[in-house]
Amino acid sequence: MTAVWAAVLLAAVWTAYWGAERLSGPLKKLRKQWGFSVAAGGSFLGIAAASPEIGINVTSAARGVSDIGLGAMLGSNVLAIPLMVATAYVATRKSGLKESGNKDHQEHRRKHYVAVDKGAVTVQALPYLAILAVFALLTLPAPWRGLQPIDGWLLLLAYLAYLVQALVRGRKQGENVDWSRKERWMAIAGVSALAVGAYFTVFSSEKIISALGIPNVVGGLFITATVAALPEVFATWSVARSGQVTSASTSVIGDHAVTMTLASIPLTIIGTPIEDFRLFWVSLAFVALMPVLYAMFIHFSGEQARGFHRWTIFGFAAAYAAFVAVIVFWVQPFQGSGGGA
Repeated sequence: MTAVWAAVLLAAVWTAYWGAERLSGPLKKLRKQWGFSVAAGGSFLGIAAASPEIGINVTSAARGVSDIGLGAMLGSNVLAIPLMVATAYVATRKSGLKESGNKDHQEHRRKHYVAVDKGAVTVQALPYLAILAVFALLTLPAPWRGLQPIDGWLLLLAYLAYLVQALVRGRKQGENVDWSRKERWMAIAGVSALAVGAYFTVFSSEKIISALGIPNVVGGLFITATVAALPEVFATWSVARSGQVTSASTSVIGDHAVTMTLASIPLTIIGTPIEDFRLFWVSLAFVALMPVLYAMFIHFSGEQARGFHRWTIFGFAAAYAAFVAVIVFWVQPFQGSGGGA
């Protein structure tokens, strides 16, 4: 039976890839039509790319296994920034990149870095850290620890504030853009395929976790979260290859903003307690560490070569390796001895 679900998983990943391939063109047109900045363009892709997390949280809430959803939500937010930055870097190393608006791409390749607009820090990373602060305030203090119905409304307001500031800041006069009927339908098909593929990617991975007998929260942190990130990898690759490098590099923040707000609403509706507090706060600390590194790497890269350099890829990888080591060698021994709280 595991082999059957593995086949479903491969089919779902291919469906998500097909959908992601059709998003880069519409994203670029929408951004130009409405006059949004390149950094704000990541918010569009983030909404679509967050469909795996939304799907798994709806599913886990409906089945009464909210710990899978919570684990996948935290795990994907630790993994995704290192993975998407690395994906954008590799995608832009290849020749044949469409260089619309990016005439210096050959220099970027020669100097081994991904050029990113400085607005990625102020428009995406810092507001996302504010969302994490709100999430921590709602879940960590003992009197209201966990996710409750009122938290869903507060997180919705936090997301709307993030989205408005991302779209309004740096907005310019929009351009006239022509849309053919085929482009409209292909855009709709792309979003639909990404959502369907993402859902069945998560659904099949849950079945595999169950067959392997892995604890729900650990499976969510490392297996479901990893598989759920695949559609976003495809979307990031496609958008980066289309020449929209900043949008590709910032979509991961847009995804995370959705994940920690809108995608968590199903868990707030049913009420999700924090059963292993040590595992939760350690994971949340690493969730916050990744955007801090994201902002620092861009800010300190300098005006002449602003973005992600080759050494930053190794920095992100080291941070994720530290996360895995802390969970395996410090958190899990306490969990096994009953000291997880």
